[in-house]
Amino acid sequence: MDGYIDFAKHYLDFIDKHLPAVIVSQNENHYQFYQYDKHGNFQITRPVNSNLMYKREPFSFASTKFLELLNNIKDIKPEDKIEREIINNGTYTIQQCIGAALDGIDGGKSNSARKLNGDLFEHLIRLIFNEIGIDAKSGVVKVPIPYAGENKFKMSYQHDLIVELEGELKVLGSIKTSSKDRLPQTRHK
Repeated sequence: MDGYIDFAKHYLDFIDKHLPAVIVSQNENHYQFYQYDKHGNFQITRPVNSNLMYKREPFSFASTKFLELLNNIKDIKPEDKIEREIINNGTYTIQQCIGAALDGIDGGKSNSARKLNGDLFEHLIRLIFNEIGIDAKSGVVKVPIPYAGENKFKMSYQHDLIVELEGELKVLGSIKTSSKDRLPQTRHK
């Protein structure tokens, strides 16, 4: 987690020095696009929600509380709005710093940057889960495939967020298959 927090701090320092323009969305004023100077190839970032994204100084304070709050998450009550805001906005800021930084990569590498951003986000979520005491990992899950009323075999699926709770695996997200991937059902008389 420390590496993610440090990266966010460095990114927020960077944009303090290298953002010649902040473009405000006309329809939803709390969404902003950052335009980099030459250090970011003059690229424009994804939309950033200014209601959730910390600036440099507030993040510096919030980041010191972030891990402490995660470690004591069970003690946070529903009415503890500031603590919840630090967790929500801290997570959002860390992730958006990564995504917006990758948006500064030249256009020809944007697909790789999107894939890397997704991988880093999944890793961040696993770290947060682990930090609060939930065993989360990525890996291969063997899923039983029913055929003619029985589970005759298992298929392997690569999954990015697997949670083990009380000895039972939970896969978060969904596995999508098309109708052509489904096995034909047979009827027995």
